[in-house]
Order: sequence, then C-alpha cells, then structure tokens
Amino acid sequence: MTKPLYTNLNVDALFLGPKSENAVFFREMMDYAVSEHMHWRSGFHPEDATLVTSVDRYEHNYRETLYRTEGILNQLSAKLKNTSIPFFSPRYLGHINSDTLMVSNLAYVMAMMYNPNNCTYEVSPTTTELELESGLDLCRMLGYDPQHAWGHITSGGTVANYEGLWVARNLKTLPFAVSQHPETKELVSHKSQKQLMNMPTAEVLDLISELQKRGIFDEIRNMTCRGTGSKTEILGKLLVPQSKHYSWMKAADILGIGQENIIPLPVNEHYQTDIGKMREITFDLIEKGEPILAMIGVVGTTEVGAIDRIDEVIALRQECEERYGESFYIHVDAAYAGYACSMLLNEQGEFMEYDDLVNYHHALGIIPENISWPKPEVYQSFKALRYVDSITVDPHKVGFIQYSAGAICMKDKRILDLISSRALYVFEESDNQSNSPASNRGILGASIMEGSKAGATAAALWAAHRLLPLNISGYGKVIAAGIVTANQLLDKMANMPPIEVGEYRFKMHIMPTPDFHMINFTFKEVGNASLINHNALNKRIYELCSYSSGRAYSNDFLTSSTILDYKEYGDTPWYYAEKCGFSRSEWEKTRRVYVLRAAVMTHCLRNQEHFEEHWNQLQTIFAKKLTQLLDEEEKKSRQILNREESFLNQPK
Repeated sequence: MTKPLYTNLNVDALFLGPKSENAVFFREMMDYAVSEHMHWRSGFHPEDATLVTSVDRYEHNYRETLYRTEGILNQLSAKLKNTSIPFFSPRYLGHINSDTLMVSNLAYVMAMMYNPNNCTYEVSPTTTELELESGLDLCRMLGYDPQHAWGHITSGGTVANYEGLWVARNLKTLPFAVSQHPETKELVSHKSQKQLMNMPTAEVLDLISELQKRGIFDEIRNMTCRGTGSKTEILGKLLVPQSKHYSWMKAADILGIGQENIIPLPVNEHYQTDIGKMREITFDLIEKGEPILAMIGVVGTTEVGAIDRIDEVIALRQECEERYGESFYIHVDAAYAGYACSMLLNEQGEFMEYDDLVNYHHALGIIPENISWPKPEVYQSFKALRYVDSITVDPHKVGFIQYSAGAICMKDKRILDLISSRALYVFEESDNQSNSPASNRGILGASIMEGSKAGATAAALWAAHRLLPLNISGYGKVIAAGIVTANQLLDKMANMPPIEVGEYRFKMHIMPTPDFHMINFTFKEVGNASLINHNALNKRIYELCSYSSGRAYSNDFLTSSTILDYKEYGDTPWYYAEKCGFSRSEWEKTRRVYVLRAAVMTHCLRNQEHFEEHWNQLQTIFAKKLTQLLDEEEKKSRQILNREESFLNQPK
C-alpha cells in the first residue's frame, strides 16, 4: 500500500462557513478581485482621456441614478435574504446542494467582470483554455486517457446528457452512410446489415479517421442523420434505467429519437439496474434484430443515491460483441456521484486496490474505522467508468461549485467530428499531435450544444481543481465528510426509539444503506395500517420542513422529498412499504410511497461533538414538527365538529 501523504489541506478553510467564519478573508479577497479588475480598466491605454469627469459625477441626474441603483440593490438583497434557501447550514439536508467553495465564488466574480464568452476563443482566450484544462482534469479523475479524451463544461447534467445522446445518435448512422457511398462501401462490405446497426464505438471512430485520410469525411457525414434526419429503424432502442433523470425523456424528444423508443430497465430493491433483467432485455433485442442505440447507466440516482453496476454493463457489451458480433454505445449519467471518483485515487491520480483504499481512508483519518466506503461493488462500478464512451458529471453538485456547472467527458475526442460545425481536422491540424489547451483552440464553440456560455464558470472550476486536487487528499477529504455524516445519521435513525407525542408514537424508518450519501426516510405512526395515511403524514412533514412553509430562512430544519411509485419503478417501492409494516393489499390501493429525501453533503459535522449536538437538535425538531402536525389535525377536527353542530342546530 502506498504510504499516506498527509497534506496541509484544512476543509474548514475552504468555505465561507455556516456563520461566515471566514468573512474577513473572503471580504479581503473579494475586494482584491474587484480592485484588480478596476486597475486593469484604468491601466488600459493610460494615454486615453477620462470620459467621465469629476464634474459629471456630481451632476444631479448622475447622483440620482446612483441612488436608484443602490435602492434596487437594497430591494434585491432583502428579497434574497428573505426567501433564499440556506444551503450552507447543516440544518439543510435536502436536495443535492451544499455550501460552495470560497475559491470558486471568488474566481467566478473575478472572471465575471471580464465577461468572457466561452462560445468562441477570440472573446474568451483565457477562460476557454481554463475550461478545456478543467475538462481534462475530470477526464483523468474518471479514468480516461487525457491524450485521447475530451471534456467541457455545460449548463448542467441535462445538457451533458443531451450531448452524450447526440454523439451516440450521429455515431449510429455513420456506418450506413459509409456503406451507401460508392467510394467507401468496401470499408464495411464484410459487415451484415445487423452488424452495421450495432458496430463497436472504436470501430466507427476508426472509420472517421480513415474517411478523413481519404478527404471524404464531410461528404459522408452529410449522409448521416446529421444531414438526412433521424431514421428510428436505424437508431434503434435507448435502454435507460427506471431510476433515470427526466432529462432522458426530453433528450429523446429533442433529438428525434422518440420517447416510444426508450426501453426502461427494471431496478432491484436497492434501485440499481437489475443485472439479470438488463441482460435479458439486451439479448432479446439483439435476437429480434432490433438495434440498440445506447445503454445508459446511472452513478448516483437523484432519488436514492443508487450506483449501477457499470462493470456489469461493460461485461455485457463485451459478451454481445463476442457472442453476436454486435455492440452499443454506453453513456453514464454520473451527475451526482461522479466526483466521488476522487476518493478512489491516490495522490498520483491512480486507482487504488480495494483493500488498500479502505485502509488508506482510515489511515488518513477521513473515514473512521467503523465505516467502510465504498461497498466493493460500488468500487468496481467507479473503476469501470474508464471503459464507457461518455460520462456526465456535475461540478455544481459534489464539486461544490456554484451554478451553473455541469460537464461531459468523452473517452475519444474523435467523436466530436460527428457533431462539430465543421470537421476539426480541417481547422485544427495540431490537435492530433498535442493535447495542450492551446492546441484545442476553436474546438469548443464548434462542438457543443450550447451557444454563448459564461467563461466565469470555467474560472471557478479551474480554481477549485487547483486548490483541491481530484484525489483522496483533495476533494476526497471534503466528499468523505458528507459520507461519514450520512452513515452516522443512518445509524442514529435506525436505532432511534419512537417519538412520543401525547398518546401517539411515531417510528422512523430508513431505506437500505445507500451507495452514496442520499438518505430516504419516513415517519410511521405506530399502529397505522393505512399506506395512504402514511403518505399524507410524510407529505405534511415535508411541507413543515421545506420552503412550502413560507419561511425557509427561519425554519429550524429543511429537507426535500420524492414519490416512489409504480409508474416509474414497478413493484420495487413495495419492498420499502413492506419493511415499514404495510400489507400487500395496502400497497395495491395506492402503489406509491411518499418519502423524505436528504442529500447529506455538509462538511461541518465531522467533529463528533458537533455531530452529537446536531443529532440532539434534530430529534427535538422532529418531535416539534409532529406535535405541530397533530395540533393542526386536532384544530381541523374541531372545525369540522363545529360546522356539523352548526348545521344540526339550524332552524328546521
């Protein structure tokens, strides 16, 4: 095992803090960021005349305009403080949000004032290179070879998923275009129609290289769906887990694939894609002659934090190639948990063997001896990411970067030729010889789905990666804090005695130990046999613990919720309903479970004393919310009785 390399990184110094503990430093650096920009302006051609004089600045309308500006900003500040959500506080355990890194906030402001647009290099020469450099950082973290891979920032995971399906779609139709052109059809003449429909990604990319050598790539590309439109009988089916993000439904619509061509992959009781069902569906499609456009895996589902067995997806594809001579594209949606790859890498950026990894976490002191993360199968999933074709990962989730900052990484940058506005080899000949950011100039604007995009986001991400290396001693320390807190909360919740409120008792139930740090839980009234009433109870608890209360900032606990129902998951939620003590007949009445949902991303509760204090607060808050809920129900009952008495006492 590699000897632990202790760094001087202090996690508490990375964030402004729940009580603005680092306010002095942050204010100083913010002043520095603004002052540097003002110096830059004033120093640009000092021989130029000052266009706004001191006399101008004291003119009545000038001063009045400044006063109005101040007033509007005061109004905005009041609105933001009154209704914004305090993600920075450990009292917030809800959506995939947390405090953001100071360095990213400062870098964003610093770059924002220069207003770079990363759509084109000529108006963003600095931040375009920062974006490409950051994209390669992510590629390395995920296991891709940076000499061949490519990555860039998107507005979020939704657009990153669009781009993954975009390249898969265009890739799918290239072999048919090659087979139809008289000058190139011999390149695939040995392939059957079925094999053309399901060629391995690497073989199609090799076709691109050959077509470029022959100088006929543009002509062939115009014969793909890019030029002729989508033909669903060629594109085939899109296999997506039931745990999918809603963006996949929108992607099928936008890219002309058609939602009816999405085949849901059932999930098991842990909400991971069911391997047996996945294999059965895949083989059935191949044997029927149905092409498979792409297989989607999820690394960190947004509802329960489940991580699919990506190693099993890779093994399935290899088996299909060996058994049938047919293949398919693989895209992984790792928007939520992608950054957790950093926890598996040593300081040299290398994946550690599992036993060494667990020992290393303990030796560094970032995970206590009584907690083991990741599970062995989760480890294998992360390690297999290097073999998939493209990956979505969101820096604005577990990268602790402010919105909006999604990203997509592609294993082989040759695939960009299929979607770029013009072939990359035409205007960037040095790209094949070098992988430095400078050699990639021009690629960004030509090969992304979005147009204008803030270069300030690239500066924020680049700065974060420089301060926090994408390994166990950098990002790993921050992410580990949330994982440890989540595991400690799960243990407390599982062993918490029922909460007594008057004559009522409420037992907390948790879903199976998650693969990441998403906790799903419900409160059940002891003795209640109605799942419908159970769902209503937890929905009201959510309303009392969220922005729905109308006082998010002053609320003493904030969480989120979701509904696990038959329409999305089949009978899978029944396992949890049964665990809570409900009968099968109760499940059949509603076929849905309303659960409270908490992404535990806070770094503030690493200290055991702080954690215990927080847990004691939570228990008191839960009792308070349940009491409030019962008081509301009693008040409603009294109102109903009063109305009934009033009706009965009316004159006949």
